[in-house]
Amino acid sequence: MSVVPLVESRSAEQLRRRTVRLLEETVATGWVRLLALDASGRWMSADDHAARYACDDFRHPYAHVVRSGRPLQARVAELRGRMDDPTFRADIDELPGDWEVECRPLRGAEGANDWLGVMALAGPSRRLQALRAAPDFGALERLVSATWGRLLNQARAHRRDEDLRHSLNRLQQDSRARSLEQALGRQLIGRSPAMAELRARAIRAAETGLAVLLQGETGTGKEHVARAIHEFSARREKPFVAINCAAIPEALLESELFGHLRGAHSGATHDRAGLLAEADGGTLFLDEIGDMPQALQAKLLRVLESGRYRPLGGGREHEVDVRLVSATHQPLVELIRDRRFRADLYYRLNQFPLNLPPLRERREDIGELARHFVDQFATREGRGSIHISSEALARLEEYSFPGNLRELRNALEYACAMATEGEVIRPEALPVTRASAPTAPGTPCPAQAPVNLRQAVRDFEARLIREKLRQFEGDRAKAALSLGVPKRTLAYKCRQFQLDKDFT
Repeated sequence: MSVVPLVESRSAEQLRRRTVRLLEETVATGWVRLLALDASGRWMSADDHAARYACDDFRHPYAHVVRSGRPLQARVAELRGRMDDPTFRADIDELPGDWEVECRPLRGAEGANDWLGVMALAGPSRRLQALRAAPDFGALERLVSATWGRLLNQARAHRRDEDLRHSLNRLQQDSRARSLEQALGRQLIGRSPAMAELRARAIRAAETGLAVLLQGETGTGKEHVARAIHEFSARREKPFVAINCAAIPEALLESELFGHLRGAHSGATHDRAGLLAEADGGTLFLDEIGDMPQALQAKLLRVLESGRYRPLGGGREHEVDVRLVSATHQPLVELIRDRRFRADLYYRLNQFPLNLPPLRERREDIGELARHFVDQFATREGRGSIHISSEALARLEEYSFPGNLRELRNALEYACAMATEGEVIRPEALPVTRASAPTAPGTPCPAQAPVNLRQAVRDFEARLIREKLRQFEGDRAKAALSLGVPKRTLAYKCRQFQLDKDFT
């Protein structure tokens, strides 16, 4: 019998299959079982049989062999009489009653404590006696046991190496995640549990290519989070392009996104690449996605599914590779129910949802945020250091901030703009309403008179824009730069708030 294939086996499973095939050819009865113990040592089974045998169930002969460590020979008829394990009984049901079954324990190089399994053969008694007496059979048994033990040890060593490698990878990933979160903490400011959770999820989002949907109240910093996700992603070297779907008239939004060819509409005096082309390879941020017209929703869905789009007036499709981050303060599920937003687009956008906490749910971050906005204003405006008093900080922490981060920043920038050089910002300089009583960080704000949140934010934006335009004598470019918004967004806001007539 050739044992070369056995020695060349690359796994214990392959060795057992080859051994069974070799013995079936040698014994020529077709009934050979090679049962392996599992890692727990409680069960044994053959590779090509679904049945399992318990090592402590003495209703089958394999348990006797494993427990005693000695071979067992018995006639089939005898085993049928005293072994009533149903699985074993079914396995020998078709064997002649005068045949003999021989079960032999197999141990590795470590001896009695290194059990491998059981070898079982069935056939006429004289044929099995001759097989046992053959020198080759004993050598085969020793070879199979030694090779099996060696392959198991190799597999265990490989698993240990894999476990160690995975442990090291997890440590490296955890260390990298902590480093990234610390770096992200300089952009997404705040030490509250809500912000720690947001930073951790933002890092996870950045490491994937999934579409991210940012949801949260107006002013919670959704564009800031979107930009952070881009800067910590593999696309960081490519463009980040943002567009506010609510700030651009419906008739122009499609042209802004997809671009147009000359003559595509009345204002198309020359070919123009859209924001999709500008963001190719990078990230496209669609703010206020809930305000996107339904006809354009269908076209955006096709871009996300096919990676192709057609400019207005064009006949040729263009390929584009963008990572989409979208944001909304509107409940898209309700818009879907009202048939104002496509459900299929929602599921495509919402592959990685991120909810941004309102400022009232992380009041412990207000002090750090306030100092950041004051320093940011001083640097941008070329002013000397500006300080904010502890009383002013306490006033801010008492306020509900319906406009969230945007309202906090605008309030502080207004106070800084009105402060003289070297002046400390006092509570009375802040355009916020004092709460009836102080509240502990993280607790609900005391009840106030009902306000229209959207109108309150609009009024505050209009007042701040008017102040900036007055400060820069109507120069929109300087005002937009001071406010940290694109010039076209400022132009839209001026039309929206009817500020044009005040500075013409």
